[in-house]
Amino acid sequence: MSILIKNGNIITATDNYVADIFIEGETIKTIGKNLNVKADQEIDATGKLVFPGGIDPHVHLDMPFMGTFSSDSYETGTRAALHGGTTMVIDFILQTQGKSLHDALKEWKGRSDNNCVGDYSFHMAVTDFNDDTKKEIKEFIEDEGIVSFKTFMAYKGALMIDDRQMIGLMEEVKKHGGLINVHATNGDMIDYLVAKHKAEGKLSPLYHYLSQPEITEAEASERFVDMASYTGCPGYIVHLTCEGALNAVRNATRRNQKMFVETCIQYLIIDASLYEREDGAKWVMSPPLREKKDQATLWAGINQGLVQVVATDHCPFKWEQKLMGKDDFSKIPNGHPAIENRMELLFSEGVAKNKITLNKYVEVACTNPAKIFGMFPRKGTIAVGSDADIVIFDANEKHTISAKSHHMNVDYSAYEGWELTGKVKTVLLRGEVAIDENKCLLQKGFGKFIKRKKVSQTI
Repeated sequence: MSILIKNGNIITATDNYVADIFIEGETIKTIGKNLNVKADQEIDATGKLVFPGGIDPHVHLDMPFMGTFSSDSYETGTRAALHGGTTMVIDFILQTQGKSLHDALKEWKGRSDNNCVGDYSFHMAVTDFNDDTKKEIKEFIEDEGIVSFKTFMAYKGALMIDDRQMIGLMEEVKKHGGLINVHATNGDMIDYLVAKHKAEGKLSPLYHYLSQPEITEAEASERFVDMASYTGCPGYIVHLTCEGALNAVRNATRRNQKMFVETCIQYLIIDASLYEREDGAKWVMSPPLREKKDQATLWAGINQGLVQVVATDHCPFKWEQKLMGKDDFSKIPNGHPAIENRMELLFSEGVAKNKITLNKYVEVACTNPAKIFGMFPRKGTIAVGSDADIVIFDANEKHTISAKSHHMNVDYSAYEGWELTGKVKTVLLRGEVAIDENKCLLQKGFGKFIKRKKVSQTI
């Protein structure tokens, strides 16, 4: 199967030019002006933007949490991602304390294998680092192609590890060419504030936010940055939300330290005032939404190169599931749906409003995730030899987000009624047309597990 995309305005992290792209099989074969080649299918991209398939390195599909499961399966979640221009996701495996990393991998593969529509990989969340777990790190990196390991500094008694385990894990991961992802919030302080608010009868969603003030994230981020500096292990802070946490990273640059930072689309565009609404549970996530000043800091951080990735932390729960916490904010399942909306929201709120350039858009949504997590240049760019993961995008088309029309398996939208500028029109995944005219043309099982290479400190 061959495809010729004609006259598209090709955007990468560094380039902006009009040309044709010839695709044969799964990869890009030729890029050039007025290509004189025969193809099985021709797509006219005149007047459209053409950029690499998006990579969302932070999603939770079919994830067990608080006695339920996130509502998007690997099939519905990766299909919704494709509709929004994201061709690859990286999900999180959660180790059960007392069990091995391989046990967790087997459990997650049981849900993901042969069910994904789009491409995928995994991070391994280590919740019980011990001598046995230590032996598995090398195997995961070298045999499984899973090179990133997540740690939690919160969720005490379930996911949280202490600083002693963190240091040990960092040293082992560094030795074998991996990277540590961290959920950086102070679990002890948060637990104290949750208990305090509940004892005072303060049970609404607002107190989820007030139990996780900015200092809980700033302190943990600084501690993680310091431990990474000491061990020399590559570090990546997931879903960073606030000025205090980003300042911890900013300060580390003064000692020539490199720290990778991800924020999520929600932290750039919505704020904590939503927790005062009657339906505030829709936006209960950890860390919580922050203030307007934090949004300004994060946009600036993207342009300053301090924030390298915009992800989603997509972890959807239906409204019925959210109502598990209607009388107690601490029982509301944490997470919100955004896997389908990330690319269009970031374009509309970022590029169309002149907050970021087109090149920066591709950099943080596509290229940097591929570079940081060991997939570049196979993924994350438009180049000869790269996978033909391509989005054809109308920069001018206006449309409205609604739960009535989205493809995520959740019965509300966190962005209901938002009017956007910029629409995904056609999506290719490894040389196959995946989305066209708002229809998915691929079946579940087409998505491929992507083994990743060892990581580098440089991008």
